[in-house]
Amino acid sequence: MKNILMIATGGTIASKETSGGLAPAISSDELLACVPEVAKACNVRAVQPFNLDSTNVYAPHWLKIARIIEENYADYDGFVVTHGTDTMAYTAAALSYLVQNIAKPVVLTGSQKSVYSRDTDARKNLSDAFLFCADGNAHGVRIVFDGSVILGTRAKKTRTRSFNAFSSIDFPAIAVMRDGKPFYYIEDAKPVGGPRFYHALNERVFVLKMIPGLNADIFDYLDSRCDGLVIESFGAGGLPNYQNDAFFTRLAKFVGAGKTAVLSTQAEHEGSSLDKYAVGRRLRACGNVLEARCMTLEAAVTKLMWILSFAEGEEAGKIFNTPIERDIF
Repeated sequence: MKNILMIATGGTIASKETSGGLAPAISSDELLACVPEVAKACNVRAVQPFNLDSTNVYAPHWLKIARIIEENYADYDGFVVTHGTDTMAYTAAALSYLVQNIAKPVVLTGSQKSVYSRDTDARKNLSDAFLFCADGNAHGVRIVFDGSVILGTRAKKTRTRSFNAFSSIDFPAIAVMRDGKPFYYIEDAKPVGGPRFYHALNERVFVLKMIPGLNADIFDYLDSRCDGLVIESFGAGGLPNYQNDAFFTRLAKFVGAGKTAVLSTQAEHEGSSLDKYAVGRRLRACGNVLEARCMTLEAAVTKLMWILSFAEGEEAGKIFNTPIERDIF
């Protein structure tokens, strides 16, 4: 049987009702006790580096999870990370860049209801995660949720209450779980050459969500505090040219200082296309402004954090445009 390391981090799946609302309070051992059938498919050991609502999970926690995987990589056939749903897509994307070229699976899962709720989705999600992790063809960072297996770079939480909380954006789910076994839609050969682990993220990345009438003076704040900027623009992408082209002027100054900007879109599907409209084409003259195209926001943000920990300028742009785990195409 496969040896699986469970990395428990909290979330709704591990929450109990308190006077202040649901809060993580269930241990990894308690979670495992709720899915005894898993013991027939794999041997499981559990660690619990933290027990948090995923609203509180960010770069230091992503690095800690990646470090646990690296330190235990030789001893286990796969890893299951239990996690809150709110930022699970960010964690999955971050791990896709921190833990690359892996021939073993790193599977994230969680639930919309506590494992102790009578009508919970937790037990099925947890069981599916282990059973997928134990499959001989599984590899790479994946989210397993409500029967779907989604690439870590393509996942987004799109529902706050329904059990099918996650969607695979502009790319198919690679498999579905049926009767405890994965049915693959997309099968990739396992990578060769050994895993690559990274140990740093640049947290000085900001997401600027455009709203109608936003003032370009926001750059007074951003210039001194950010090394990277992801702009969530409208539609196919572009910047407004009111205020005497202030946005174009300030963005050109931002990237001219050696910083990196990525133009994304608030539209959930089909991505950006800066060459379509004049307000997008003009960005080509602003300097090193990259285009997220079909990337999810979660992937764009975490990839930029990863890249800016070791590269800048044209090199950063070249790496950003290089596909990793089908994050951009």
